[in-house]
Amino acid sequence: MQAERIEIGAAVPRRRSALLAGLGRVILRLAGWRLDIAIPDEPRLLVILAPHTSNWDFVFGMAALLRLELPVHWFGKHTLFAPPFGALMRKLGGIAIDRSSGSGVVAQSAAAFTRKQQLLIGLAPEGTRSRVEKWKRGFYHIAREAQVPVLVAYIDYRRKCIGTGPLMRPTGDWDADMREIFAFYRGVTAKRPALFATE
Repeated sequence: MQAERIEIGAAVPRRRSALLAGLGRVILRLAGWRLDIAIPDEPRLLVILAPHTSNWDFVFGMAALLRLELPVHWFGKHTLFAPPFGALMRKLGGIAIDRSSGSGVVAQSAAAFTRKQQLLIGLAPEGTRSRVEKWKRGFYHIAREAQVPVLVAYIDYRRKCIGTGPLMRPTGDWDADMREIFAFYRGVTAKRPALFATE
């Protein structure tokens, strides 16, 4: 197995817990996975993770987050945050989004960044484990409106590696920016490769 690389900028938010980091390390080691992580010195990042073709992506992704002590947040439908589970959802990093609100999903999501000096938001741009021919554009519009960079992250089952790729600042040219992102992901093997489209 190749050596791990873990480089995390000083401005990146952390949630220190030796116990949880140890748990993440054990899970990854027992499963034979390694990390190749380079997170730039950015206090606010929108992290996209692909490919997302299996429930195992969540298991190994969560183990990696524990190992790295990264408090990555996620967006969820506002009804998930009602009692009795609302407090737990927020503790797990959830941020409520009301899709019926007049302010719109993108505006609410971008506002989450403006309320915090340090924030990591994780999204699966495919939006489902099923094959999709076109990625959802929400992550791109959120990053543009919030003026935050997008960190490309991957889970590669052939190499058993979870890592990061390029940092992208959306230019407003969706097609050009996505060509760059898809070019990176073409070298990544999904758990179920037939379900991962990079065009």
